[in-house]
Amino acid sequence: MTHLREDGAEGHPERKREITRQLAPAEWEATPNQTLLREIKAITTESDRNKRCVEATPGAVEFLVSVVVQSHAAASTSASSDDDDLFDSVIDSPMSTSSPEEEALGVLYSLKPSEPTLRRVLGKDNGVGFLDTLASVLRRPSYRSRAYAILLLKAVTSAMPPERLMAVSPELVEEVVRVVSDGVSSKAVKAALHVLCRLCPWGRNRVKAVEAGAVAALVELLLDEEGGGGRRRAAELAVVAIDHLCGCAEGRSELVAHPAGLAVVSKRAMRVSPAATESAVRALHAVARNAATPAVLQEMLAVGVVAKLLLVLQADGGERARARAREMLRANARVWKDSPCLQAHLKASYPS
Repeated sequence: MTHLREDGAEGHPERKREITRQLAPAEWEATPNQTLLREIKAITTESDRNKRCVEATPGAVEFLVSVVVQSHAAASTSASSDDDDLFDSVIDSPMSTSSPEEEALGVLYSLKPSEPTLRRVLGKDNGVGFLDTLASVLRRPSYRSRAYAILLLKAVTSAMPPERLMAVSPELVEEVVRVVSDGVSSKAVKAALHVLCRLCPWGRNRVKAVEAGAVAALVELLLDEEGGGGRRRAAELAVVAIDHLCGCAEGRSELVAHPAGLAVVSKRAMRVSPAATESAVRALHAVARNAATPAVLQEMLAVGVVAKLLLVLQADGGERARARAREMLRANARVWKDSPCLQAHLKASYPS
């Protein structure tokens, strides 16, 4: 197979046509999958130009997807085969041998496929086979494979229309949540948070995520995430995801049930970003309006939620966040305003 070179592939159409011919489906039957996979990987590692050329080659992305899907099918039906042993025992040591599935996932991720390419892949069988395969990969012990799979899933969900997003399987949602709880890597966790934020504006997916343990996983992540940079972004995404989950009764119940739930959400208001502040206040507002038992109201006072709402009013926390904070404070003034747990300087700023 001729290699595309950065110094000439795009400048020489005849070389590009040669690569297109050799990557054509007609050649796949005569070339062992692993050999062709290695050839494609070699091409893509040379330059970004080569990556773009491979993506534009008819059938190349579909071939990589087929390697992943077929490897998953082989592993599922031949539990005692050598291939299955290889797939299920890959570990991330310097001496580990990548499976064809992992190699194909890595190449797919490196291509950074465009939305039109991803929509084309999803158009085959409604994308069910590929999504199911990604869910299966996320269950594997290889952190590298799981990282590739969740990063691809982030890209795929960005290309999916709402009606497709609403129909994802509970198994897929469960594995996305497990990436967060396992802390696969900082990059993988952020990708999983992006996926949750993409899936959970819809009620069915909220319930799926809550049943998969998303609220506890997100709260635990917020307890661990301190500092700036990437951790700040992860904290923002986690608060946004909790906000979505508090849109259903199951999510609110889980947040209230977690010993640190209300405290950690209120703590993130005014400390991460304007978006996180708005999401945190909206989540607390949902709890105060729909799950405000006397015990919950007392907890909100004891763990600093009321103090944080008063801070949101005084600072520039965004108009919508301030409006929700004011509404909560006024609605529960009989419980909160005259409580001995509320410090004097906070009582003075309590809205009438």
